[in-house]
Amino acid sequence: MPLLLSGRGFRQDLERAGALALFAPLEGGAETRLMRRMRAVGYRAQLTSARGLGDPEAFLLQLHGVRPPHLGHQSVGRGAAVGEVQRVMPQLGALLEGTQPILLWLLEGQVLSQAELGSLISHCQRETRLKLVVEMGGSRELRWQPLEQLLDA
Repeated sequence: MPLLLSGRGFRQDLERAGALALFAPLEGGAETRLMRRMRAVGYRAQLTSARGLGDPEAFLLQLHGVRPPHLGHQSVGRGAAVGEVQRVMPQLGALLEGTQPILLWLLEGQVLSQAELGSLISHCQRETRLKLVVEMGGSRELRWQPLEQLLDA
């Protein structure tokens, strides 16, 4: 249990790799402890699900448009046939202000494609303050590896 007490090894591996694939026990708890340790050393953290992410780079870092769900109502000619586009702020927009390091923690990362994971890794390499943890599934014990190694396998 010393790993969960300090989180030092996790932090060092995350800073070295930039993006980690995490396999956590299904009963939970370990990820919130690690996130709390990262916040304690100065990281600004964002926890979100990978489901419904769409284009990860646009969703996380750019002003982008979304369409509301179709609820079966008739259009009265106010918008396009597929609905009106609403502009949405990037999810990491507020975290990018300042100089503190940023931690993006993605739950259910197993739904992301190889290309989406590769895009996230390349963005972590371009933006050195951004660190990424992607939960890739369950395991008997808490373990992690660089996300690049997972993609190469």
